[in-house]
Amino acid sequence: MRILLLFILLLNFSAKAQVINAQHCGYDFTSYLVINVHEKGKTITIKGLRITVADSLGREVINVNNLLSWTNRNEPLVFKMNYKIDNNNNKVSTDAPDAKWFFPFAKENYLLSVATTFKAENYFIKIQDIDGEENGGSFETQLIQLYPFNMYVLCSSENERQAQQFGPRTNRPVEVILERKNK
Repeated sequence: MRILLLFILLLNFSAKAQVINAQHCGYDFTSYLVINVHEKGKTITIKGLRITVADSLGREVINVNNLLSWTNRNEPLVFKMNYKIDNNNNKVSTDAPDAKWFFPFAKENYLLSVATTFKAENYFIKIQDIDGEENGGSFETQLIQLYPFNMYVLCSSENERQAQQFGPRTNRPVEVILERKNK
């Protein structure tokens, strides 16, 4: 009888401990890559670029069965520009009064949502200025290695763990400086 009582008490405490620790952050299984792309000597973000996750040969990486990101299943991993919203959460132009960034941490940069299991060190970002687009193909294509510290980890428990590690800090955009093509 004593063993049964001990077992019930142990089970009760175990269940309560799991409930207490069950609170999760809305970004628990998601991290972000943020890319700040500008020209040398300027701070304005270059718009109209195609930025993708690529392999070491520059081929676009496909998000097969959502292994790398929870969005855009079986499609290439393409970065999008952050945008501003109004008080009703409607997308508005960047110069609208009282507008705020949808992702405040990214400001006016390109971003991509990836799974927390994304192994950044295995991938590159490929930045292309496509002819006929906004910049008219004015900039050279670049292939840049990614690293784990390039990821934005938004949940506080994960941030605390990474803050205790040695090396470059997370939650900083990857800064890319593009040069114009010689014509």
